[in-house]
Amino acid sequence: MRLPLIHPAELTDEQRPLYQDMKQGIENNFKGFKAIAEDGSLIGPWNPWLHFPKFGGPVWELVKALSSSPKLPRNVREVAILVTGAHFHSAYELYAHILVAELRGLSDGKIATIASGERPADLTHEEAIAYDIAAALVSGRLLNRFNYDLAKAEFGEDGLAEFIYLVGLYCSVSITLNGFDVPVPE
Repeated sequence: MRLPLIHPAELTDEQRPLYQDMKQGIENNFKGFKAIAEDGSLIGPWNPWLHFPKFGGPVWELVKALSSSPKLPRNVREVAILVTGAHFHSAYELYAHILVAELRGLSDGKIATIASGERPADLTHEEAIAYDIAAALVSGRLLNRFNYDLAKAEFGEDGLAEFIYLVGLYCSVSITLNGFDVPVPE
């Protein structure tokens, strides 16, 4: 790991409010995987965000915006996040969201196939739409009109916008994790 964990006693005045907000958000919304070390230090993407609050603070605001009252079904969100994590080979993201996807009802076979970068054959209709859109977006291709319209019909305009921003967020999360070599917790 390229950035040391920041013990809560070592926080600067600029980091302290961000730490408190992130810690509370983690405790309330991010269950099923380890995001806080035993000494209270934040791990995963939260540690780099805390090191650089000028950048981490706005990213955290986007996380909160996309986490509060989501319109998309949970399984659709997890398919999108897993596709993104697999594309970037982001170990911590895959670790966390494999566990979350299990809690949200995705089968082990679907999870394993998506995490390996492949499209499962047994996706539901909405999961298939999610997979195809996320795969197109992370590949850098233009989202074709057919898939855009299909997703808009399935999830609504606000749901589709949420989906696109969600994939963009997790691209950023993956790049942050990979850039700072954030490990999976033991």
